[in-house]
Amino acid sequence: MLINTDLHVHSCFSMATSKDMLIENMAPKAKEKGLNLVGTGDAFHPKWLEMIEENTEYIGDGIYSYGDCDFILTVEVEAEKKIHHLIILPNMDTARELSDKLVSKNKYSDGRPRTKMSGSEIFDMVRDYDCLIGPAHAFTPWTGMYKSYDSIYDCYGGKVDFVELGLSADTDMADTVKELKDFPFLSNSDAHSPWPHRLGREFNQIEMKDISYSSLKYAIKHNRIKANYGLVPNLGKYHMTACTNCHSLVDPLIAKENNMKCLDCGGRVKKGVDYRISEINDYDSPHHPDFRPPYVHLMPLAEIISKVYDKGVTTKTVQGKWENLINKFGPEIEVLINTPIEDIEEVDSKISNGILSFRNGTVHITPGGGGKYGEISFDKVEKQENTDSKRIVTLDNFG
Repeated sequence: MLINTDLHVHSCFSMATSKDMLIENMAPKAKEKGLNLVGTGDAFHPKWLEMIEENTEYIGDGIYSYGDCDFILTVEVEAEKKIHHLIILPNMDTARELSDKLVSKNKYSDGRPRTKMSGSEIFDMVRDYDCLIGPAHAFTPWTGMYKSYDSIYDCYGGKVDFVELGLSADTDMADTVKELKDFPFLSNSDAHSPWPHRLGREFNQIEMKDISYSSLKYAIKHNRIKANYGLVPNLGKYHMTACTNCHSLVDPLIAKENNMKCLDCGGRVKKGVDYRISEINDYDSPHHPDFRPPYVHLMPLAEIISKVYDKGVTTKTVQGKWENLINKFGPEIEVLINTPIEDIEEVDSKISNGILSFRNGTVHITPGGGGKYGEISFDKVEKQENTDSKRIVTLDNFG
């Protein structure tokens, strides 16, 4: 069976996360999105584990069910050098025992615990408990593994189970790094709110025997990931080297000459994912291993509607049109990927043109960087609008 899964989210206990990130909110939104399996996030937080137990039915083999959505225990840990690691756990007992073992001052106050342990120490610790582990958003400049290491083995001292790409990278970029030919890639949302334009904005389609921890583990270890779905990487807010204050894109070589200070405003310049990969890559073009699945670029449906109608993503206009499409054609993923364009066009030609732009790769993007998402425009939609003034909308408008 093919399972749509988002394995990296956060609960209401993580810093800067919506108080609505609760099981009872996440489950129905995941169903509307089209996700079958969702990571719980924050599985080292005792109160969050209690809430999961209270609000779900444990159906065995690591799966906690609420309504039509199944959850699997996951946690992101910030370790030495502020590197983030994503861990997938087999059951509640393991989560509690590992939480007790983790040396962290904030694990009872923040869903994303911080520790001074090294990547190899965490790797060894979770390996003893049959967990899955890999670098979270591996290339991002603040907390990605490759910001500090040129090789994944230097960080972990062994072969991890997966590499999470993050919003600013995709398979074509990652497969220019030779050592990554041996790793499956995951694309996850890192969602901080349950809105369908956050939850599942990046997800994976995985072939699994059933929905269980054992089946997920087997699928990841035996390269049964059939597709990765996510943003066009230059929409990511750390794709290009840019100033974190004024967000001006900066030539990386010039930035280095000026000690990573912006010549326009004096702000701090952050190295982009695009340039970081160019520093560590082995090929100018991707060398995909035979097992590598396609990476499909898409964008949350509500954000497409928001753009083509020039309305906020949570406004009644956008949410009403989103709901109309979901009611008519099924979950959002189905609308974005499989629903015939002519069927969507009969309902709303503006939205159908926006979706088509992603399907055929004609969306125009001004790259993001320095903490600001890229800017988007849909060529066909703009031609139809034929207005004198067109405001470019960025993902920062989508809240």
